[in-house]
Amino acid sequence: MKFWQVDAFTKEPFKGNPAAVFILHSPLSDELMQKIAIEMNLSESAFVLMRPGQNPLLRWFTPMSEIDLCGHATMASAHILLKESKSITFDTKYVGPLYVEKNGEGYTMDFPSRPGNKVELDQIPPFVLDALSDKRPVEAYQSRDLMLVYEDENTIPMMKPNYHVLREYKNFIIVTAKSKGPYDFISRFFCAEDGIDEDPVTGSAHSTLAPYWAQKLGKDHLKAYQISSRGGELLLDVSKSKVQITGHAITILEGEMTCAV
Repeated sequence: MKFWQVDAFTKEPFKGNPAAVFILHSPLSDELMQKIAIEMNLSESAFVLMRPGQNPLLRWFTPMSEIDLCGHATMASAHILLKESKSITFDTKYVGPLYVEKNGEGYTMDFPSRPGNKVELDQIPPFVLDALSDKRPVEAYQSRDLMLVYEDENTIPMMKPNYHVLREYKNFIIVTAKSKGPYDFISRFFCAEDGIDEDPVTGSAHSTLAPYWAQKLGKDHLKAYQISSRGGELLLDVSKSKVQITGHAITILEGEMTCAV
């Protein structure tokens, strides 16, 4: 099987978020895809099944399990497939069709909007907040992920989470704050229970981040930065039902995997 490793949400190699992309012409078992994702040991490995007369079927696996939605591995898959065409629609297992369009040097993805439901801070286990920072968030929202909003943007890069403790918490965690510029907001994403402590740049998290900050800041076009050690930039356009996420991608390596099963 041919595969590629792509850094998404960046123009520079070894920045952004790396994803493995496997282009398949016959189905693999879920068990084998999971084993390959463990072997690749990246936050996500994408498997794209080419189907004559149908949209390609896109699935994403972390080293621990299949995930319902992944931004950077979707962009990485489009980056590999959109060599001569301008757009592609992927079918997915959980969220329906995902449309991706080549946009100059980058890519724009139509993702679902997932605004969170407000959560009272006293409903969040104290050990979770303590494991993140001695500063407390000012708001919390729950969608697929728990989103914690902090007053001071300096709190976000200064966090040194206790991942051993966070492995006891079953939710993915977004931490975010308004930025003084050049970005509208910054964020980080922690997923210790899923085998990767911190995801470098998380497109799917912006399905929750973008509608929150669009409402808070009174603007539908946003510029965001995920401030991990690798870092990544996202341009966001927000409507009632979807979030358009624009970014760049670069191929890092290409290879073949031989599986004896």
